[in-house]
Amino acid sequence: MDEVKILLAEDDPNLGKILKTFLEAKGFKVDLFINGEEALIGFHKNNDYKILVLDVMMPIMDGFTLASNVRKSDSKIPILFLTAKSLEEDKLKGFEIGGDDYITKPFNMELLLARLNAILRRSGVGNKDNEGVVIYNIGKFTYNYEHQKLTSKTGEQRLTSKEAELMKMLCDHENEVLDRRIALNKIWKDDSYFNARSMDVYITKLRKYLKEDETVQIINVHGIGFKLLTR
Repeated sequence: MDEVKILLAEDDPNLGKILKTFLEAKGFKVDLFINGEEALIGFHKNNDYKILVLDVMMPIMDGFTLASNVRKSDSKIPILFLTAKSLEEDKLKGFEIGGDDYITKPFNMELLLARLNAILRRSGVGNKDNEGVVIYNIGKFTYNYEHQKLTSKTGEQRLTSKEAELMKMLCDHENEVLDRRIALNKIWKDDSYFNARSMDVYITKLRKYLKEDETVQIINVHGIGFKLLTR
């Protein structure tokens, strides 16, 4: 894979240096900015960034404001937020602005790497099949999101649009908790009671599709959401 260039905006100099060093050791090229204003200037000077990693709480211009400004000129570049906040409202705000994911501080570096790679896969950068289609490997299954197909050695299951979207979000948060409200607002555009019950039905269907492999499970995380376990 060609070198992936990351714009990293982090005002903590120690954390910023650690993140830059870690990501460069993993094969990325990283431009580090210490506030949102400098990051926005840097973004407009370069057109080869593949993803933005933005701290939410920064001086001069915060990460949400920076993301909003970026979205005025680029609606597609992936954005991952780094936040010390764990409130659902803050997570939802990030998605409403156009963010692709978030990670709450403090975090494990390997978890950050997994989130980055998941975002890059679904944006078309990363693991692809020979047709250039993004592929997820889930236990004995292969999931082709674009074609909405879940395949194993014993057969193939076609997914509906909502099943496909929900499966993708679970795959992108593999072995992590997928927040129920975020999934509802992302897929159903509303977290009403009736939509929540509808999502439960879709989760039941996905569990049925995956039951062939006992090592793959979708579990409930009480009061929070769901987790796709693959180990």
